[in-house]
Amino acid sequence: MAAFFVRRILWAIPTVLLISIVCFLITNLPAGDVIDDLEHRLMQNQGYSAQAAKAEGDAIRARYGLDQPLPIQYGYWLFNFFRGDFGISLVTFKPVSDMIWDRLGYSIIFALLSLGFAWFVGVAVGIYSATHQYSLLDNIATLLSFLGQSIPDFLLALILLMVVVLVFNAPLPLGLSSSEYANAPWSFDKFKDLLAHLWIPVIVAGAPGAAGIMRVMRGNLMDELGRQYVETARAKGLPESSVINKHAVRIAINPLITLLGFQFPLIISSGVITSIVLSLPTIGPLLQDALLTKDIQVSSTILMMLGILLVLGNLVADMLLAWVDPRIRLD
Repeated sequence: MAAFFVRRILWAIPTVLLISIVCFLITNLPAGDVIDDLEHRLMQNQGYSAQAAKAEGDAIRARYGLDQPLPIQYGYWLFNFFRGDFGISLVTFKPVSDMIWDRLGYSIIFALLSLGFAWFVGVAVGIYSATHQYSLLDNIATLLSFLGQSIPDFLLALILLMVVVLVFNAPLPLGLSSSEYANAPWSFDKFKDLLAHLWIPVIVAGAPGAAGIMRVMRGNLMDELGRQYVETARAKGLPESSVINKHAVRIAINPLITLLGFQFPLIISSGVITSIVLSLPTIGPLLQDALLTKDIQVSSTILMMLGILLVLGNLVADMLLAWVDPRIRLD
């Protein structure tokens, strides 16, 4: 068991380094950079001559090392990243860490809740559908799973907002807090207000995952219920609940655990439009703005963090799978 974990951790190190190279190259691919845009704004808004704007831009490039060859820039960026120094945004000239940490914290909490919702609903409904095949509730669950995978996140968010406002006559639950609690210190009332705003984005982000998990769980469990070890367990007189939960479900859930590593960073990075619709202070809109403004310090840092979360998610999924299925440790 320990050797299996050590191998997975050792494989994660070169994977993270490869991700860092890809992130750095992607953010540097577009023609021009944010300094070119800054020079243009200096000429348009502040009356700089072309020569003065160029001199100002060259000074900024030299100050932040952007005049160096790309390999040297990459080396400095990677070294500083693992020191916790993410640099300065070249658009706002604020520390990148100040711009990211709060949003990343909200994004992780939001992703964990959405992932928990998706797994709880998807696994429970999948088990019920597999054990009540072609019943009315199974047909309804199948229909809802297709709708959950086909309806875009932002459209589902708009539908839920309309239901809250038009059906229940409640205030529009945008953002993660009401205006009176936006800058207030944490209290029980602020926590209740957070929960009142959080359930819509959690359902919106978790619905596609719940629909997919339900479909996979239903199909896997139906296959397992027809195998010989299940018939043997029933022949021995074991209760049906024990046959299903302790035998068939334990095997049927294995493929879902492998998907766990992909779902966590996907929930964080996806749903940019949904975050804009619901006014959520998550990492998605910040990444979009950084890419549009060519703010390479912010965009490369966010992409690198998402890559590390992907590696950590897969590492946790491998460990959980090895714990649930001992056969995996022998691979």
